[in-house]
Amino acid sequence: MTDAAVAGSAAKISSRWFYAWMALTCMAIAVLGFMPTYFAPMVQGAFVAPPIVHIHGLIFFAWTALFCTQTWLVASGGTLAHRTWGMLGIAIATAMIFSVLATLVVRANEGEALGIAPAIRTFAWVQVGGMLFFGVVFILAIANLKKSEMHKRLMLLGTISLLDAPIARWFITFLAPPVAPGAPPAVPPVAVTIPPALVADLLLVAAIVHDWRTRGRPHPVYLVGGAVLLAYQLTRPLIAESAAWQSIALWLQGLGG
Repeated sequence: MTDAAVAGSAAKISSRWFYAWMALTCMAIAVLGFMPTYFAPMVQGAFVAPPIVHIHGLIFFAWTALFCTQTWLVASGGTLAHRTWGMLGIAIATAMIFSVLATLVVRANEGEALGIAPAIRTFAWVQVGGMLFFGVVFILAIANLKKSEMHKRLMLLGTISLLDAPIARWFITFLAPPVAPGAPPAVPPVAVTIPPALVADLLLVAAIVHDWRTRGRPHPVYLVGGAVLLAYQLTRPLIAESAAWQSIALWLQGLGG
């Protein structure tokens, strides 16, 4: 009986560190992903964007940093500190949603002068749809605070859903055609977001494999949530080009005057 209890305790500790390393991986992907298109150009003085873009980036990186910190607190036994910092997570997650909407409004209105506003509105479904998914997953995670097994998996699922953006930056760096001098910024077709999203999903596959090895079966959060995430990713082009989304995006753009 004692041996079984020790083995169970060791398994829980091992699982906690697995999530800590997964969080660290998510943070590394976010930092390295934006290195060629944001950090490096900004250091070189070659990145020009409205202030809202920098605010948006700061908020999203704050989330990955907090997520990483929170998982390491739990893994190292700092559960009380983890709960204390949880309120900051709610504030950051809320700010993330509003920053996405604000960035869409600014970008779309800027695009009017360049003749690319329709393309910006179409592509905006990638960000807005992503935040809808993240928002629902985050709310479910908060609603299940006392169910730690569900809570931590929901938080990981939500964070993984954000990683297609930094991964896509490397696709842009190596695969996107060069932009002619003086040409307006290129807005990629929505379909090109699918491959980076599937690469990000490999982290979810790793989490499923870990569940299989440690508990004998994948947790329903990964099965149901992963299926919904995949459906959202694969249907992005269809929804982005729909009349319903185009009407919503045009209305959102109108909020900027």
